[in-house]
Amino acid sequence: MDRNLALEAVRVTEAAAIASARFMGRGDNEGADRAAVEAMRRAFNDLAIDGEVVIGEGERDEAPMLYIGERVGRREAGAPQVEIAVDPLEGTNLCSSGAANAIAVLAMGEKGSLLRAPDTYMEKIAVGPRARGAIDLRDSPTRNLARIAEALGKHVADLTVVILDRPRHEALVREVRAAGARIKLIGDGDVAGALDTCFPDTGVDVLMGTGGAPEGVISAAALRCVGGDMQGQLRFRSEAERERARGMGLADLDRVLTADELAGGNVTVSATGVTHGQFLKGVRFTADGARSHSVVMRSKTGTIRYIETLHRFGRGPADVE
Repeated sequence: MDRNLALEAVRVTEAAAIASARFMGRGDNEGADRAAVEAMRRAFNDLAIDGEVVIGEGERDEAPMLYIGERVGRREAGAPQVEIAVDPLEGTNLCSSGAANAIAVLAMGEKGSLLRAPDTYMEKIAVGPRARGAIDLRDSPTRNLARIAEALGKHVADLTVVILDRPRHEALVREVRAAGARIKLIGDGDVAGALDTCFPDTGVDVLMGTGGAPEGVISAAALRCVGGDMQGQLRFRSEAERERARGMGLADLDRVLTADELAGGNVTVSATGVTHGQFLKGVRFTADGARSHSVVMRSKTGTIRYIETLHRFGRGPADVE
């Protein structure tokens, strides 16, 4: 993935973040998500790429989402062909309530690099670089926590586990508590939760639980860029989803997938804060524009760039360059 294209990806997440940030705290989930999607789509279509969304927010009939199979970019002759996984507004509820850690995020890779799967659920476990190789989704949370603690040189009681606050995680929460680890329950945003495992200042050691498959692919791409580790297993909600997965070329639907299988090859990840979070600042509007805070990462080099941008609006508040 060309490094100049990596920097162009930041413009895409910046556009989505600024558009959705105008809905912060307004209680309008649908409006915030629509604004992010439309801004991201416009920004994509200004790029000199031939892109295909392989992991999106929905199927083709669920407009205005960036749907699976949608083609984006100028698609001129000779334009690089890329696969894209998107979450224009990860943490829609967070944005609409004004809570922390809403982000706009995407992953881009070469053809054949990203998992193709329907918009379904995925069970995940993710850790930072120091615990790489210590996880096994087929094993119990208790045993995983013991191995992670050993890899990090900590006691299990000193680990912090991020888990989405959902009824489906009641048994997981009970087991993690019984093992003695600490828990940080989050309302939304498990891409941010997975990334938190890679940055010591966040105090997060591991992400566990079931969330969206699109977020799982993006998380895997990001973790590969920073040297972390992740495993995921698709959790289908219906037989129709299983059939769609077969139609997309997945042979073993119940396979535990590694980070390389979820997002292999040369991948780039860009994320821009919508609301303030632990490792990205949210959008701040000024008298003549806005400030955004982004991170862009490349698996090829392991480079992590933080970018703070001052956007000066032109004719209107939607003008973002």
